[in-house]
Amino acid sequence: MRLTVAQAVVRFLAAQHTERDGVEHRLFGGVFGIFGHGNVAGLGQALATTTEDLPYHLSRNEQAMVHTAAAYARAANRLSTLACTTSIGPGATNMITGAAGATINRLPVLLLPGDIFATRVASPVLQELEDTRSYDISVNDCFKPVSRFWDRVNRPEQLPASLLAAMRVLTDPAETGAVTLALPQDVQAEAADWPEELFARRVWHIPRPRPERAALTRAAELIRTAERPLIVAGGGVIYSEAAQELRAFAETFGVPVAETQAGKGALPHGHPMAMGAIGATGSTAANALAREADLIIGVGTRYSDFTTASHTLFADGAAFVNLNITGFDAAKLSGLQLVADAREGLSELAQACAGWATSAGYRSRAAELSRAWDAVVDEAYSLDGSPLPQSAVIGAVNAAAGDDGVVLCAAGSMPGDLHKLWRPSGPGSYHVEYGYSCMGYEIAGGLGVKLAVPHREVFVMVGDGSYLMMAQELVTAVAEGVKLTVVLVDNSGFASIGRLSESVGAERLGTSYAYRDGTPLPVDLAANAASLGATVLRPETLDELRKALEAARSATAVTVIYVRTDPLIDGPSSQAWWDVPVAEVSATAAGQDIRTEYDTARQDRRRHLTPPG
Repeated sequence: MRLTVAQAVVRFLAAQHTERDGVEHRLFGGVFGIFGHGNVAGLGQALATTTEDLPYHLSRNEQAMVHTAAAYARAANRLSTLACTTSIGPGATNMITGAAGATINRLPVLLLPGDIFATRVASPVLQELEDTRSYDISVNDCFKPVSRFWDRVNRPEQLPASLLAAMRVLTDPAETGAVTLALPQDVQAEAADWPEELFARRVWHIPRPRPERAALTRAAELIRTAERPLIVAGGGVIYSEAAQELRAFAETFGVPVAETQAGKGALPHGHPMAMGAIGATGSTAANALAREADLIIGVGTRYSDFTTASHTLFADGAAFVNLNITGFDAAKLSGLQLVADAREGLSELAQACAGWATSAGYRSRAAELSRAWDAVVDEAYSLDGSPLPQSAVIGAVNAAAGDDGVVLCAAGSMPGDLHKLWRPSGPGSYHVEYGYSCMGYEIAGGLGVKLAVPHREVFVMVGDGSYLMMAQELVTAVAEGVKLTVVLVDNSGFASIGRLSESVGAERLGTSYAYRDGTPLPVDLAANAASLGATVLRPETLDELRKALEAARSATAVTVIYVRTDPLIDGPSSQAWWDVPVAEVSATAAGQDIRTEYDTARQDRRRHLTPPG
């Protein structure tokens, strides 16, 4: 079959599927792209003339399209994703931030940036990075450190091997992340004869590795000796669809469950073993149990500094059993490594631990701590004022979301408050990008989630800082007829960094949106959203916000709810620490005091070097 390289890529991608537990999925739900020189004559022409089932979507920002793909992949439990194509030059490098976020969060995305001429016949071409060390370097080499697989296809003959290697990484739950195939613009348009089998329907089996028997025995022995165990549920629980097994394990053995940002929703709020969020943005219930625990059972977590409260949260003598599909994460904190799929690992651990359980007293303490935290959240939700406290806004959105809603956020003060305060209905109801915490992810990510799970209501919560960095995908959502409810929270700047700045003696420098004399800027973000095609509501009171959310739920298009909040009203404390270095020398007494507090706090840091057993 004679096709151009670009046409061959499109036909190949349309034929790829994944399968897990006997259920098949299309690997690529479509292609997002912005065309320019470098891809318009190749992939642009191929997508415009293809008869394959591979929908094309016009994005408005290259970074945003990668966020959309990553969010789509997360909502699809990494069984499906999107491909993204750009021109060479700034179009390509604009994707690097999104690529980093996808790789950090272990989410599969396929990036197809255009590249310079492989033939070099007219070098240097427009937007070519000239490097005196080699003629083979282009701006696309910048993708190498943020990609799990990277290749440049300089000849048509190289394409089949590159495509198959790319699919292998995208469908490997232990290795997945951003995959970059740089496609020189002349090669994209070059024709070649391809074997028919390259385009045959191909199904990639997603494995569920089972734990090694000796490791399982050691883990069960360690668990059976524990008196105060605590499960830390991470994103691996969600991606492996192990919520039912987690619930059964927690109920059977009386082990409380705390959740990371990626793992939140593994148990629904109200479950007797659900302690809520853990760590620097956690609940006091989960954090109290973490400090007392003699064993931490980490399931699908990578133990970020927020989860561990910068290694100050867990007791010095605590042991760790780390069930993870990647050996890299399972080895953290000197834990006993149980390398396996979360669902399979929990099932086999349950069998190995049969007959053991925690004491009634321990379960009673967990329930008491959980009730106390619920009361704190109830109070935070009920606060009112003008402007509104952010916690009250979160409470209103949580109520409006119901059982079918998905809340989405990424950066600013809201992710921390959402982690503490949001009451999830179950897996998939909570989507906060906190591996990279990338400002601008929110609206683009909401678009990806809604495309992946169109039957769910998607509530995007975005601060004014993130909105101003990347609001363009509102236009994409309007153009594609994708319904989103965007709650645009305006606190006149960067509330989270303002608070952090003050806590390290930087006096909130550069965190307020105002003239130099402190006068508020005449910026109307609601009017901006309306100009991009969204329906805009402007509630001022808590009751008006609730009515606006009801109206948005019944709408069929994009609705932006603009609400002002007070940046000086903090959410309830997690009673945990996060390490942000403080200047060792300061000219102010306040700065010196802050450094003293920092030195005191970091004395609680533990290295957790003692191996289990």
